[in-house]
Amino acid sequence: MNEDTQRAIAAAEAELAGFAAEKKAVEERIRELRAREDLKNGIYFPKEIFEAQQDKLRLETEMLFRQNAVKRLRLGVDG
Repeated sequence: MNEDTQRAIAAAEAELAGFAAEKKAVEERIRELRAREDLKNGIYFPKEIFEAQQDKLRLETEMLFRQNAVKRLRLGVDG
């Protein structure tokens, strides 16, 4: 594995770690919003929860993309 490949792997892994931290924060936000809902009193956050769930899905996709990039780099596959 050459130096450029190692740098690319390190960069992808760093991005992956950042996305994982963001995802954890978004998951906590979803839990918080759901805990604050009080349907009996008309307090609910459907828009905020939906947007947070969409953000979580985006982050999961970004993470999968980076994981696959690391695998390709380690295998020496161009793509």
